[in-house]
Parts: sequence; C-alpha cells; structure tokens
Amino acid sequence: MLQTFDERNRDLIVSVGGRLVHRNQAAISPFDSSVQGGDAVWEGLRLYRGKIFRLDEHLARLRRSATALAFASVPPDAEITGQISATLRANAMTDNVHIRLTLTRGVKITSGMDPRLNQSGPTLIVLAEHKPPVYDPSGITLVTASVRRPPPDCLDPKIHHANLLSSILADDAVMLDQRGFVAETNATHLFLVTGGRLATPATVACPEGITRAAVLELAEGAGIGCYVGDLSLTQFYAADEVFVTGTMGGLTPVTAIDGRTVGDGSPGPVTGRLTGLFADLTARSGTPVV
Repeated sequence: MLQTFDERNRDLIVSVGGRLVHRNQAAISPFDSSVQGGDAVWEGLRLYRGKIFRLDEHLARLRRSATALAFASVPPDAEITGQISATLRANAMTDNVHIRLTLTRGVKITSGMDPRLNQSGPTLIVLAEHKPPVYDPSGITLVTASVRRPPPDCLDPKIHHANLLSSILADDAVMLDQRGFVAETNATHLFLVTGGRLATPATVACPEGITRAAVLELAEGAGIGCYVGDLSLTQFYAADEVFVTGTMGGLTPVTAIDGRTVGDGSPGPVTGRLTGLFADLTARSGTPVV
C-alpha cells in the first residue's frame, strides 16, 4: 500500500536534538549512529483529539529497547514528552496525527561500529505528520513475502530497533518466522477469527505491539476468547475473519491472502465489534499533550 503525500505536511516543523526546524532544514550529523549503522530505537505514536494513545507504554518500550542496546543515557520521559508537545504546537496539530519518535545512540568521534565511539548523544528526533489511518477500512489484501523474520538469537524483536531492512524487503506483506509460522506483516500484527474465537501469533519473531496488546485486552473484556501461539498460513487461509493492527492504521480488515478470499470477502462481525471497542478506547483514554 503506497502512501501519498499530504499537502498539509509540506511545511512541517520537526524536532532534532531539541531544536525545532523546517523539514527542509532538518539534519543530523553524518557521524550519528543512525547513519553509521541504523543504531537507533523508535516508536510510532498516534494523536487522537489532543491526546497520545498509550504514551507511557510507548516510552517504556523505547527505554527498554535503548537499555537492551546499552545506550549510555536516555532522556527522561518528561523531556521526551515536552519535545513531542513542542513539535505538535509548532505545527498546530491536534488530531489524526502520526508521530515517528526516534532515539539514536548519538554522534561518534570517528566513523565505526564500536559504541564507545559515541561520545555525544543520544539524539532525539520527533517527526509529526498529518496522517489519518493509512489502510482502507473496507479491507486490504495481503500476499506472503519470501523474506523471513529473523529469530531472537539473531536480532531480538523485543528491541524496537531501527534496523528495518527485512521489513523494507518484505514490502507490506505477511512475514513468516524461520520455522514457517506466521509472525506479522512488515508493519502490522495479524489476528484471525474462527468460530467466533480470536487467535494471534506469539511475539517470538515480531515486536510486542502496543495496539496488539490493547486489542487483546478489549477481547478479554468483551468475553472473546483468544489463543496466542504458533499459527500457520493454512489457518489464516481457512479463517472466518482476518484483521491487522498497528499505530498507522488501528484495526483493518483483511479480505484476501495470497489470492484466497477470507470468509465472504467483507469485514466480519468480530472485527467490527473490536474496531468499535478500540475507537471507544482511544476516545476516552490517552495522555494530553496539546
């Protein structure tokens, strides 16, 4: 799914290292660790009516990821939130906004992979864009990628890192783990519904999604049973309903996978119910930032 340019984003103000600048003047050092080796962690946030959904959970995951990568320091949550708020105010943004929050290890004294060369940083980048949910609410179609998700002993998905080459190569498709079970798409988590019961892959080879966790909580509260574990493509092919979750699109129905129609090819009742519950949740919760 190719996103399109939103004219409202032409003159965005972004925050780089606490400095607010026009998008065309924004820059980081060529010695920054994100440029040198993709050495950074990130979060995708969504602004609903002046409030960021589950900001605390996102910042906790950012901190866990930076700690796992042994960043020398991480800005306090209040400082990060302050820079997010300043960026949103500079752009007069209040709703239907996606925020890409990136924290790099910082600037190196000379080119190289060794983290000990990073003696300045970290660098915090706040990019907020006018961006409503990007997927078609009537449903999307998926294909399966040949690129596999790496196992935890190669690159632990619990680190929300900026090394996204496997996702780029997969190009908006279903990704399997090294054993052949479904992991996620390159940008969203997957759920299926069979006989009114929900199922989703375990987060063995994919990140622990914030929206995914919210959907699991909503399902439990609504009395919808859910299995979390290994799921094969065959189970998704045979499902009554399939949907994906993520910050970019919320909940989005899937109408076909690899040329096979899911259910009757239209969004199903469980998907619809959970979509409504999620909309209610985002309307009544969140951290005020503008």
